[in-house]
Amino acid sequence: MKFLLRIVSVILLVFVLPTLVSAGLWATRDHPEGWSSARWSSSGLLPTAEESPEAAIYIFSAMTGGLKGAIASHAWIVTKDENGDYQRYDKVGWGSPIRRNHRAPDAFWYSNPPRLVAEVKGEEAKRLIPMVEAAIAGYQYGQPGGYRIYPGPNSNTFVAHVLREVPELGAVLPADAVGRDYLPDGAFYHLDKDGRDLHLSLGGFAGLSVGVRSGLEVNFLGLVAGIDVARPGIKVPGFGTVGL
Repeated sequence: MKFLLRIVSVILLVFVLPTLVSAGLWATRDHPEGWSSARWSSSGLLPTAEESPEAAIYIFSAMTGGLKGAIASHAWIVTKDENGDYQRYDKVGWGSPIRRNHRAPDAFWYSNPPRLVAEVKGEEAKRLIPMVEAAIAGYQYGQPGGYRIYPGPNSNTFVAHVLREVPELGAVLPADAVGRDYLPDGAFYHLDKDGRDLHLSLGGFAGLSVGVRSGLEVNFLGLVAGIDVARPGIKVPGFGTVGL
C-alpha cells in the first residue's frame, strides 16, 4: 500500500500539478471565441521563397485551440526545393487527412505563434527532402479515417513518424505535442533508424523514450516529463522544456 501511495504521489506531483497550473494560467489569457475568429495568417517568421532561394526543411509547432490549448500543441512540416516554393504538410482530422498548403507555411495556429522545432538548409536539405517526402508518402495513417485525436494517431503522431524515419533532422517534437508517442500498429517499442533513440509505448497512454535526441522522457496519458540532454533543460507537463 505504501508503494502504491508513493506512485500516486509522484504522478500527482510530476504530471497532474504542473498540468493544473498550466491550465489555470491558460484560463487567465484571452483566446479566440472559435475557429472563425482565430488568426490563421502568416506570422512573418519565414522569408518569402524569392528572398531565400536555397533548399530548406522546417518543423513547426504551435499551441492549439480550445481547452486542449492549455497543454497540447499541433505540429507540421515545411519543405522547399532550391528555387522552389514552400510546401506545408499537416495531418488533420477532417477531409483529406494529410493537407498540403492549406495554410501559409509559417501561419499562426488558432492565433498561437509557431515555434521552430528544427531547421535544415542548403545541400543537407536537398539530400533530406526526398527522404522526408518518402516518409510522408509512407505514413500508414494518411488515409481518411486514419485520425484519432487521443491518444493518436493525430497530427503530432504524423510529424513524429517523419522525425523517426529521418533522424538526420536531429529533433523530437516538444513535450506538449500530445500524440507524438503513439507508435504505429500499437507497437510496444520502436528504435529510430540510426539506432540512437529508443521508444517504448503502451498504446500511447504511457511509455518511455531514451536517446541522444529524446534525452530521458516518461510519458503518462500523453503528458511528458523528463530531461533534455541535447538542449539542457527539464521537460515539464503543460509547460514544455524549461531551459537550464
